[in-house]
Amino acid sequence: MKKVLALTMALALVAASFAGCGNSSSGTSTTAAATTAAAGETAAEGTGTVKIGMSGPLTGGASAYGLAVKAGMEVAVEEINAKGGLQIEFNAQDDEADGEKAVSAYNVLKDWGMQVMAGQVTTGSALAVAPESAADNMFNLTPSASAEALATTGDNIFQMCFTDPNQGASAAELVSTKYTGSKVGIIYDSSDDYSTGLYSSFVAECADLGINIVETQTFTASTSTDFSTQVNALVDSGVKVVFIPFYAEEASTFLTQAKGKFADDVYFFGADGLDGILGKVEQDVTIANNVLMLTPFAADSTEENVQSFVKAYEAAYGATPDQFAADAYDAVYVIKAAVEKAGSTSGAALAAVMPELEVTGVTGTMTWDADGNTNKNASAILYFDGVGSVFGN
Repeated sequence: MKKVLALTMALALVAASFAGCGNSSSGTSTTAAATTAAAGETAAEGTGTVKIGMSGPLTGGASAYGLAVKAGMEVAVEEINAKGGLQIEFNAQDDEADGEKAVSAYNVLKDWGMQVMAGQVTTGSALAVAPESAADNMFNLTPSASAEALATTGDNIFQMCFTDPNQGASAAELVSTKYTGSKVGIIYDSSDDYSTGLYSSFVAECADLGINIVETQTFTASTSTDFSTQVNALVDSGVKVVFIPFYAEEASTFLTQAKGKFADDVYFFGADGLDGILGKVEQDVTIANNVLMLTPFAADSTEENVQSFVKAYEAAYGATPDQFAADAYDAVYVIKAAVEKAGSTSGAALAAVMPELEVTGVTGTMTWDADGNTNKNASAILYFDGVGSVFGN
């Protein structure tokens, strides 16, 4: 059985959100101009070409996430190819955050000659493709799909981001530490794997920690435009913390409708899916006041590698990278390190060397266990008046 690593919390200052960018065509390719030798023949010497593919929502309501991942990977590919040695051909396909379309995109990438998959962006798409890539012995490193079940699908499937159980449990631990004895409420998307996974782990950890959950509300994709009933129920319950484990698009609607109805000392706590929330409420950034978010990336970090990435990203796309772009950027470098160490693009060979790697990227220093889970630090940030600051300061 796959095991889940504990998420280590570390507080760090993080700045602005990602603004959607890039080409929204159904499939794009960045091609290395150097050698065309098979990676399996020469990767041990750090030469040759590796074909890396990914799919994500490049159009539609979740496109901000897919475009961020695509852009982050493109920055890494350009840097790697400019340095010489191992070269990368990169192909990104649009799956519109739909499982069936993700499988179709996977088959398109296989026909193109993909040797390594840099994952799917969203959890549902990743879960749909995982059995296919496992059966094909295709190494699959997802930058952002966080379902615990994903890592159990195959020995060749690895994750860059934290799993839902880790995030949910860590959120509960912070609530217990910072808001001891407070009444807690929850609203989550019962139609979404990501949201329900976070909800389940948060509730389980709350039970262990003795956190008082006094109100739980749900919604679905088809009811995500009107939160009046849920807002009123949460307000009436007297909660001081509301756990909101869903994406920025839905969160912006919920927070807009909630503004002015909760007391000023009520906080809203979400996970990595909230990244980009300021861009969703740019018409009035105070809508996101008292919003807390878990993230592994701080765009204003003084670390040289982070600032180098931020500058390259901003020069290419005119926007500050978010954690989706950062995890995607790191994912390409991790694949490069694994291919060079294994001297092969075989899924089994790459899976075998992953537990031996320690990679320092813009999202921190990362290691993996044999089950595909990553271990790295996360940050907790608090938004107020359009600025992110260290949680607790």
